Amino acid sequence: MVLAPEPVFAAVEQIDPPRPVLLLSPGGRRFDQSMARELADAASFSLLCGRYEGVDQRIADHLVDGEVSVGDYVLAGGELGALVIVEAVARLVPGVLGNDESCADESFTTGLIEYPQYTRPASFRGWDVPEVLRSGDHGKVARWRLAESLRRTIERRPDLLAARGGLTEAERKVMAEFGVLPPPPDPMSDGTV
Repeated sequence: MVLAPEPVFAAVEQIDPPRPVLLLSPGGRRFDQSMARELADAASFSLLCGRYEGVDQRIADHLVDGEVSVGDYVLAGGELGALVIVEAVARLVPGVLGNDESCADESFTTGLIEYPQYTRPASFRGWDVPEVLRSGDHGKVARWRLAESLRRTIERRPDLLAARGGLTEAERKVMAEFGVLPPPPDPMSDGTV
């Protein structure tokens, strides 16, 4: 089943939604944190969802302003992808989270996975919150968080680190300070990490 152009054009033209109008499509630009930021900074945007096999190509060619994909998989329709986009974008709009600093230090914002989070109690079933987080030394806490972000990114998403150009010397020093040493360079790689 492919959505025909006539009713889709008629609906969009009658509503005249805010632009850009983005079509949810597996072949579109991959949605990521930087695109969420772009959309949050935009004055407005609209999402158009296909269903099953999608939409007539003339919709993509002549009605929408671009296409966006939420990942390398296929859904029955674009509605869940649209929900993902709305959630990711809305939390970046000033005032939505209540504290605008809340989204400044998260996964993908700086090209790294976020550091581990802890809360009370300080000890639970013998598992303790790291001492550095209870030290009151905000500078040391910030360096520990960076070291942990780097460690997690190396372990879980080395592609993100490679996209940043690898580790800087300052990052290697922070990792060494907390005993979180990066792996030795792979002689078969291009030298990143």
